Amino acid sequence: MNSINPTTITFIFYIVAMVCIGLYAYRATTDFSDYILGGRSLGSFVTALSAGASDMSGWLLMGLPGAIYLSGLSEAWIAVGLIIGAWLNWLFVAGRLRVHTEVQSNALTLPDYFTNRFNDTKKLLRISSALIILIFFSIYCASGMVAGARLFETIFGMEYHTALWISAIATISYVCVGGFLAISWTDTFQAGMMFFALMLTPIFAYLAIGDGQQQFAQLIDAARPHAFNMLSGVSFIAIISAMAWGLGYFGQPHILVRFMAADSVKSIPAARRIGMSWMILCLGGAVGAGFFGIAFFQGHPELAGHVSNNSELVFMELAQILFNPWVAGIIMAGILSAVMSTLSCQLLVCSSTLTEDFYKSLLRKNASQKELVWVGRVMVLAISVFAILLASNPESKVLGLVSYAWAGFGAAFGPLIILSLFWKRMTLNGALAGMVVGAVVVIGWKNLFASTGIYEIIPGFIFAAIAIVVVSLVGKQPSKEVTERFEEADRLYHSSK
Repeated sequence: MNSINPTTITFIFYIVAMVCIGLYAYRATTDFSDYILGGRSLGSFVTALSAGASDMSGWLLMGLPGAIYLSGLSEAWIAVGLIIGAWLNWLFVAGRLRVHTEVQSNALTLPDYFTNRFNDTKKLLRISSALIILIFFSIYCASGMVAGARLFETIFGMEYHTALWISAIATISYVCVGGFLAISWTDTFQAGMMFFALMLTPIFAYLAIGDGQQQFAQLIDAARPHAFNMLSGVSFIAIISAMAWGLGYFGQPHILVRFMAADSVKSIPAARRIGMSWMILCLGGAVGAGFFGIAFFQGHPELAGHVSNNSELVFMELAQILFNPWVAGIIMAGILSAVMSTLSCQLLVCSSTLTEDFYKSLLRKNASQKELVWVGRVMVLAISVFAILLASNPESKVLGLVSYAWAGFGAAFGPLIILSLFWKRMTLNGALAGMVVGAVVVIGWKNLFASTGIYEIIPGFIFAAIAIVVVSLVGKQPSKEVTERFEEADRLYHSSK
């Protein structure tokens, strides 16, 4: 293990600070609603930055810069698609979901919302959506575990499996103790850390290249001749598949739960402006880090050993090479922020699903609030151990794991969320059909048709939407009670804007 130095001191101090925030949030967590939604009390600033931080996981500082480093700006289509998708999600889904979940018996989780929205007395939607959340979030959590392990490997010189367990414990501790409030407060701070890291690193990488723009262009051209061309080496299908990442936003539980926790619909427009500004700048910084990294390591091949073996380490290597050890510690903490913010929210969503949608709904309907909070904490531990086991392969790639889980949620829940908020004719059977079809198509396409180059979210999203519409139209219309609740939520949304 590396000896203690300014970088490790700064890094350790950051971890301790996050755990202390969790302990402070513990005092503000009195019931299960507080634990998983923070009592719906988040203002626009915290809503915006916590949504952004929970979205932009380790792939932002590892997966995306690594992809840009390998292929140039042709990989930036992912960022374009994400910006468009996130903006549409804020514009059309955020406010409506905040109102609809409150009108639908104050739903605390997505399965809870689906059950109440369609009056699902048999709990088919609750069980199906909960299972989908657990399947794909286990994969998503594993990606966070891999990113955290890579970071601890780099900082402390640890063996991969040791780094995996220690990095996981750092996140698990404050999620278990503080719940949603701890996550939201830490996410807001972590969003600032990520912004600092992503703005500073590409600027210093560019300055370190030396001799101005001409030298930079020559180095890029020598390493990746077509790196400046966003259309180079990519087909129309590849561009559409990259931009299709934006479709995933409509179905991500760990992002949607932030909308549900906003203090009011009036907070959403300001949150959208803050969140989108932060996102655009951070994505630009991630692309810049990978792109300028091409020129930097081309000019300093003696420093490129680790990056040559694993391109996803490009951001970490730049941070350690370019900065004073104290500043490097802050930059590395920014990378950990990206990992911890998303992983913590994913763990809590899994925990709330197991607790609210299985334990309380199926096993202990009369469980006390204190009991549910403690069951939720135990579930965080259980999901964490399972995710660690999935991440135990040292060859795992962060971006690959994220893309699979992102597609699964986007296809299974995206069309369902959108249509449930806009179409009162939608039925329970239509919702169930769309959810199952979306998940099955993503899994099937990933395993059978990956060679086509079409990202699995595209067929999954399309077939899920078709299934919802067709099954809803051929079946009986929703009951008067279901329709009236939808109309009440719609009226309340428009009157509260």
